[in-house]
Amino acid sequence: MSEVKNILFVGVGGQGTILASKLLSEGLMKHGYDVKMSEVHGMAQRGGSVTTQVRFGEKVYSPLIEKGKADVIVAFEKSEAARWVPYLKKGGYLVVNDYEIHPVTVLIGKDKYPENINENLKADVDNVVIVDAAKIAEDLGNIKAQNVVLLGALIKSIGLDNLNWDEAIENIVPSKAVELNKNALIEGMKA
Repeated sequence: MSEVKNILFVGVGGQGTILASKLLSEGLMKHGYDVKMSEVHGMAQRGGSVTTQVRFGEKVYSPLIEKGKADVIVAFEKSEAARWVPYLKKGGYLVVNDYEIHPVTVLIGKDKYPENINENLKADVDNVVIVDAAKIAEDLGNIKAQNVVLLGALIKSIGLDNLNWDEAIENIVPSKAVELNKNALIEGMKA
């Protein structure tokens, strides 16, 4: 692959956005790709926005993705998808977790959570994949695995599902959670 692919992960602190990016980066490097990753998680521990950028190909010079250049955006939360959609290139894929995390301003009644996000995204973006990653992860036994479910959906959407991802999971995920995460990845690819 000589062309560089740009993947933008967006979510809220605590959703495992960075872990999913590390798993993707590790798996891609094991398969010979040059990979660059950048992460921003300012107030993430307080429920703030988290973004990671992964760029891969034969040779990558920068980890940063410009507006309108992401091949895929993986949104761990619906309103984050709406916030970051300007970074998606025309014809790119938007993988959205059908999941809401209400910010403090909504919880205290100062703001309202946006309505009809999925419908609006589908109207504005050609390739939208909605995944109920939280339900899939819960069915597997742990809602925290929704990040790896979404990673599986991403891997399938960019045609990398034929690569062996087990080694990346085994290298990065704590041993007690390896089987759960392998199953989450498989279920995400099916979703």
